[in-house]
Amino acid sequence: FDAYLFFTPEAVPRNALLLDRAAQRRAEQPGCLHAGMDLYKWCYKLIPLTDSDLLLDCFELALSARELDMRASPYDLTAYGYSPVQIETATGRADYARAQSDIAARAAPLRARLLDRCHTLLRHPT
Repeated sequence: FDAYLFFTPEAVPRNALLLDRAAQRRAEQPGCLHAGMDLYKWCYKLIPLTDSDLLLDCFELALSARELDMRASPYDLTAYGYSPVQIETATGRADYARAQSDIAARAAPLRARLLDRCHTLLRHPT
């Protein structure tokens, strides 16, 4: 949902769903790179109630997701050692989809760990 906030007014109606904060939980897609990056955001906000190992794992995932996000963007990052993902081609889109799926697979157990920690905190406030 957070990425949707940065859509230009012209781009908003091109989205399949018109999103708002109230519908965020229903519309959230775990495979979205930004949802993976949000794991780090929420884990960081919960420090010191979460452990540093989980925080590091979420940070490493967010770093991978941001790298893919930027490589698929219109920015030229070759001077920094990052080759572009050519999403304008069928091969590039397939490469992006594979990398996105890999990140989503890495995010799933982290999401479960963070959710488990939140449930524990709600049952036993510290």
